[in-house]
Amino acid sequence: MAEALDKNAKAIIEANSVDLEAGEKKGLSKALLDRLALDGKRIQGMIEGLNAVKGLADPIGEIISEWKRPNGLKIKKVRVPLGVIGIIYEARPNVTADSIALCLKSGNATILRGGTDAIQSNIEIAKTMADAAYSAGIPQGAIQLIEDTNRQTAEELMKARDYVDVLIPRGGRGLIQTVVQKSQVPTIETGEGNCHAYVEQSADLKMAAEIVINAKCQRPSVCNAIETLLVDEAIASEFLPKIRLELEHRKVELRGCQKTLSILKDIKEAAEEDWRTEFLSLTLAIKVVSGVSEAIDHINKYGTKHSETIITKDKKAAAKFRAEIDSAAVYVNASTRFTDGFEFGFGAEIGISTQKLHARGPMGLPELTSYKYLINGSGQVRP
Repeated sequence: MAEALDKNAKAIIEANSVDLEAGEKKGLSKALLDRLALDGKRIQGMIEGLNAVKGLADPIGEIISEWKRPNGLKIKKVRVPLGVIGIIYEARPNVTADSIALCLKSGNATILRGGTDAIQSNIEIAKTMADAAYSAGIPQGAIQLIEDTNRQTAEELMKARDYVDVLIPRGGRGLIQTVVQKSQVPTIETGEGNCHAYVEQSADLKMAAEIVINAKCQRPSVCNAIETLLVDEAIASEFLPKIRLELEHRKVELRGCQKTLSILKDIKEAAEEDWRTEFLSLTLAIKVVSGVSEAIDHINKYGTKHSETIITKDKKAAAKFRAEIDSAAVYVNASTRFTDGFEFGFGAEIGISTQKLHARGPMGLPELTSYKYLINGSGQVRP
């Protein structure tokens, strides 16, 4: 499949250009167009992801644990595929490649239902990879893309409980909530990332600035970019003017609380809704807090249980932040942009789970499996 993507890169980019042109006419934002766009570098990234998955151990058949009971029964807990995995996603065609690779490697069939904005790209990528997979012996039908992007097809997939074992939505809040609320198929919530960086009063401010800039600006349209900056009031008057210069130089629009406005007097005031918003663009909300407890309370109230970071030299503050933040990934002195299957060493990811059951954080191969118990006896009956 990796070789086929490389050979067919030109056709994939041409299909993607059709989607991009349609997206521009439709008035898609720069952030969404960035998510949609494919070039040689991004296709190479997809290929690298496939090769990384290829090099990972096959999870199927792994003995998770085994033991012997006093009555002589030998019990093994063994990893097995989930079965048929349905994926409903929006304008990110690389999801097509990652999903196919991870589902096949974990012994699952997959049904993909991408959005209208990326349909030509998805068709070309899925056909390229499916043809390569089938020529290598993968059963026909193990990779399917629903080409009809009407809402009805997504709703039919959500009702296909007899045929689909799990449904994974990947996209914005609207898509995720629609699937969670309407699906009759078990669902894993992924993706929505209202992420925060908290600069604690003991922080190295140079390090803090570098982390904040990376977490906000390196790729603002993705779910692990920060949307709110929390700054300790003890350092706010020193740190905020400096970080403002860096952020505005990178075209970031700032929105601040009242305490922030008293320091940065001519920025826009943050509304209550801004604390809840996943901007997915060069917009950043800023709040001055009284300390680590207020930062934690703010994050747990407004966050989406995705990724949060504290920049600090204080080990007690770091420990408190790690212990009390209820999110899938909690960082100390690092950018939230590392919440990613490839960066975690998983090869790729099927999504970033923000729930707690079965899977949490970047979902690699083990998270696409279940398990069963294999019990060997020698005539035991229960008394």
